[in-house]
Amino acid sequence: MGSRTSSSIQVAAPAADVMDVIADFAGYPRWATALRSAEVLESEPGGRASKVRFTLDAGVLRDTYVLAYTWDGDRQVTWRLAEPGSVISEMTGGYQLANRDPGGSTVSYELTVDVRIPMPGLLKRKAEKMIIDTALKGLKARAESLGERGAR
Repeated sequence: MGSRTSSSIQVAAPAADVMDVIADFAGYPRWATALRSAEVLESEPGGRASKVRFTLDAGVLRDTYVLAYTWDGDRQVTWRLAEPGSVISEMTGGYQLANRDPGGSTVSYELTVDVRIPMPGLLKRKAEKMIIDTALKGLKARAESLGERGAR
């Protein structure tokens, strides 16, 4: 079983705008550097994805897997592994968003990953931390760049 890793970041965009970026799975390859593709398989009645197939290429770690999503407005989204890949055997996580003044938000990200290949715990936690930090920085850059375009 994997261990949980978490981190947070301040974003100069409201939580609703950040959640729009998170919900735009087609755009993931533009800001989530290790993801080659994200295909929405099912959507909930409100239009947000409930199942998404991802193709990951993080150098030595390459896999395809499906995540199931649960949305709580623009406050939180969580996911769990719905279909494991050949390497990834467990993945749960989520984003929690909170508005802050003026017009920004705090984004917290939690992730638990387990893989079928033997990997020391310290190395796995370091990889999880790198995934989270890269994702948060990419999400921040994407949300803020879209906000700047909208302000022009």
